[in-house]
Parts: sequence; structure tokens; C-alpha cells
Amino acid sequence: MIFSGIYLNKPFQKEVAAIYHIVKPGETMSVIAQNYRRPLSELLAANPAIVNPGLIYPGQRIIIPGLPEPDSIPYTIIVSRGKKSLTLLSNGAVQKVYPIAVGKMLTQTPIGEFVIVNREPEPGGPYGVMWLSLSKYGYGIHGTNNPSSIGQSVSKGCIRMYNQDVLQLSRIVPNGTRVIIQP
Repeated sequence: MIFSGIYLNKPFQKEVAAIYHIVKPGETMSVIAQNYRRPLSELLAANPAIVNPGLIYPGQRIIIPGLPEPDSIPYTIIVSRGKKSLTLLSNGAVQKVYPIAVGKMLTQTPIGEFVIVNREPEPGGPYGVMWLSLSKYGYGIHGTNNPSSIGQSVSKGCIRMYNQDVLQLSRIVPNGTRVIIQP
């Protein structure tokens, strides 16, 4: 029985986390899907207005499902290639500064704004004990099997940390955390 003045609420729906990607010149939906490690079909389902995935344009806003909006996360990571440092901010305040290694001259660490899209503990080889994937395919923040490389420009473009540091960082920052890489 329903009485006047009683409001019916919709059943609770869990809000799906999503971030927005602004299309850059030369990007395709396939490249964007690869960068965020999401199936193309998932991106197309989240963006029903895109009827032809071959027709996207620079400046267009694409929904990337499955990651929290970076502004909802209190943490930001600032990487300085020149200082070879990674600074962890919490609500804008410096929490910790870590020494890092960055890309060498021919394989420089990319400059720009990215997010952490996933992580893999114990990836093995040169990646040390943890891999944090960035939203640029093939790049990440990871540990090392060569601790003497920290403080140098020696990687193939990734951000290399001491194993204990990348483990500490990975326990603090969630996927979706903004990573700003500066010269």
C-alpha cells in the first residue's frame, strides 16, 4: 500500500567508478583502451555517444570505467626527472620524497599527467617487487633488481625506485592516483 506523501526510493545502485580522459592529437580508441588496460568494448559501452570509434577528436572527453576520479583521491605523485625524485603529496602537503631513477637520453621518462591504472606484485626481473602501471602503455613506477641505479638516468623510461620504497608507496596510493611527471 502506498500513501500520499510517501516517496519511493529507487533501489540502491552501486555507482561505478570512472575517470575522464581528454583525447590528445593522434590518439585512437584502441590506444586509449591499451593505455588504461581496458578492453575496447568496455570503453565503447561506457561511451554510447561514440558510434564510430574511428571518429574521435582531440579535446573530446572519454569515460574510462573502473577507476576512481583522481580528484576524489587525496594523494598526488609528482615526479621530477631533473631532480630524480618522486614526491608523494597528501591533500597538497608533502608526505615523503623518494629518490628514483628515470629514463636515459634515448628512452626518456614521458612528461605529462597520468594515473595509476593497475599494479602487479612480484613482476620479476628488472622490475623488482612491485609494478604500478601508468596510463601510458609500457610505462610504470617499479622496484629494481639494481639498487645502484637509483639517482641515475638509466631506465627505458619507467620510474625506478628502491624496492622498500615502491612497496611503501604501493600500500599508500590507490589505483586512480594522479601522477605528474615534470622535466
